[in-house]
Amino acid sequence: MIVITGPTGNIGRHLLSLLIEAVPAGREELRVIVRDPARLPGGVRGRVEVVVGSHGDAATVEHAFAGADAVFWLVPPDASVPPDDAYSGFTHPAARAFAAQGVGHVVGVSALGRGTPQATRAGLVTASLAMDDLIAGSGVAYRALACPSFFENLLEEVDAIRDDGVFTDTVAPDRRAPMVAVADIAAAAAGLLLDRSWSGVGDVPVLGPQDLSPDDLARIMTEELGRPVRYRRQPLDELRSTMLGYGLNEAFVEAMVDMKRAKDEGLDSGVARSPQAGPATTFAQWCDRTLRPAVRTTQGAVGAR
Repeated sequence: MIVITGPTGNIGRHLLSLLIEAVPAGREELRVIVRDPARLPGGVRGRVEVVVGSHGDAATVEHAFAGADAVFWLVPPDASVPPDDAYSGFTHPAARAFAAQGVGHVVGVSALGRGTPQATRAGLVTASLAMDDLIAGSGVAYRALACPSFFENLLEEVDAIRDDGVFTDTVAPDRRAPMVAVADIAAAAAGLLLDRSWSGVGDVPVLGPQDLSPDDLARIMTEELGRPVRYRRQPLDELRSTMLGYGLNEAFVEAMVDMKRAKDEGLDSGVARSPQAGPATTFAQWCDRTLRPAVRTTQGAVGAR
């Protein structure tokens, strides 16, 4: 029995599809925790057991983890609360349920940075690493998928890329760091969930195939989209004021700013690159498969108004 949290999110939906394709009937049961079952694809609902609720709720996870051999753990983003509440606070009921229900293996989505000089002052990343420690303390065999920034973050800027040929971040234009596609994170998780021969606690870096700077991203997007794309570096103070203007939790905003500062200081560069097991999507491939269709779709929507 494998339990998947966040099955309708960016990583979870890829993971669920991979597991359904990979698991022969009768070999593994699949169970998902989801607030709204209607968000599951129609073809999926008949293949999995559905537990309705939040995986931050004690009663829900006690029920969902009963009989589970492995759990995929992903904390949903929540900018309405301080980061410790968003990560460890949300995870406390699950950590208790892992022990109470005898779950053997847990694979979680976390962040790069453990062991670096920036790790204790990296905001959201620091909170994510504390969550890993909480899960590890429950007694399960645990693998934290240590991830850098996602290619998919750029989808939040599709309008600016399409209309103005610009995307924004806060790091230096020439600061190279790993980046990864969410589909590759899902593939790494699927491999660990299906082959549970591992034990103990550890990190599994999921780095993508190469380090990239914002200038590299701009160049590749220009080539793949066939239109000029440039990078605009946003000051941290501007990021802070913009996020506070959206009414987000002040502690969460400061944690985001701290994380961005730490990344610009080399937070994601603390792991020596080695050949990655499984898929390794290049940024050019991701632009072709995901960004270009998104730009075209929004362009069509704009033209239709």
